[in-house]
Amino acid sequence: MRFLIVGLGSMGKRRIRNLRFLKAGTIIGFDPREDRRSESVSKYEIEAFSDFEKAMAQDPDVLIISTPPDMHHPYMKAAATAGKHFFCEASVVDDGLDELIELAGRKNIVAAPSSTMRFNPSIRRIREFVTAGSIGKPLVLTYHSGQYLPDWHPYEDYRAFYVAKRATGACREIVPFELSWLTWVFGDVTEISAYKDKLADLEIDIDDVYQILLRFDGKMLGHLLVDVIARDAFRSFKLLGSEGVITWEWREHGVRLFDARTKEWTFFNEPEPSPEPGYVASEGMYIDEMRHFLAAVEGKAPYMYTLADDKRILETLYAAERSAQSGQRIRLS
Repeated sequence: MRFLIVGLGSMGKRRIRNLRFLKAGTIIGFDPREDRRSESVSKYEIEAFSDFEKAMAQDPDVLIISTPPDMHHPYMKAAATAGKHFFCEASVVDDGLDELIELAGRKNIVAAPSSTMRFNPSIRRIREFVTAGSIGKPLVLTYHSGQYLPDWHPYEDYRAFYVAKRATGACREIVPFELSWLTWVFGDVTEISAYKDKLADLEIDIDDVYQILLRFDGKMLGHLLVDVIARDAFRSFKLLGSEGVITWEWREHGVRLFDARTKEWTFFNEPEPSPEPGYVASEGMYIDEMRHFLAAVEGKAPYMYTLADDKRILETLYAAERSAQSGQRIRLS
C-alpha cells in the first residue's frame, strides 16, 4: 500500500516510524512547513510535498492525518471524497462529523479515529479482569492523568503549538483521549458533573485542570482528573469492586489485582518497549493501534473505534464543559 502522512510534526513522524516498523508499504508526506519536510526526508528518506493536491496526485491508498485537531476535517473530507481509507489522530472538534460519517459509509472506506489507549497492555489487562468478573461488580473508579505541559515537547516552546489554543488546549484534548478507553471498559457515560479552570502559571489561555465525576451505564461511579500541571507524569488508576480491587500505575508497567477471598495482591507485569528519545510514552501501543488499522483496511477485522463512537466521546467532553460552566449535573442521552 501507499501511505500519505498529512502533517509531519511529532505525531506524523511517530506514524512514519509505526508504518516502517510494520513494513506496511511506501510512505510519502505532506506538510506546509519546510523544516518538518526536511527533517522527515533526512531522517526517514521519504518523499515530502509542500502542496496537498500534489501529494494526493501520487494516488495514495491511505491517508494518516496527523495535523492539529482543528485542521482534521478538511483532510478527512478530502480522503473520504476520494474514496481513500484514513486514520486520524485524537480530536476535540466535531465540526462536520455527521456529514463525514455519512460520506465514509457511502464510500465504504475505513474511517478510523485514534483510540491509542485501548492498545495499552495494562488497560487491556484491566478490561480482561472487569469482563471476567475478577473483582465482582465494578463499583467506583478514580483515575488521574497528568503531565506538565512544557514537558510534552521539550524541544519546542509549548506556547507555539496547538495545545496553547483554547479550542485545542492540551488538557481539553486529553479528556476524550482517556474517555475513549474508560468507556470501552465500563460503558457509556450517562451523567456528568465537572469543574475546569486555569490554576497554574502557564503562559497560555487554556484550562489546565479538568475535574470530572462520571456515572456509567451500569450505574458505576467514576472520578477523572486530567491536568497539564503535574511536574511528574502520572497515570494512576484504582477500581473498587464488590470482590476486589484493581490498581494501575503507568510507570510500573503492570496491573495489581487484590482478591478479597484470598486477601492477596497479585502483580501482572506488562512490559513495554522503551520510548523514543524525547518521549515519555512507549511506541508499543501506537504500533499496535496502527497494526489494527491496517487489518481493517485489508478487510481482516472491523475497526474497533468508529467516527460515531468518537462523536459520543466528544459529546461527553462537551457535556463536562457545560457542567463546569453552569454548575449543574448533565445527563447524556
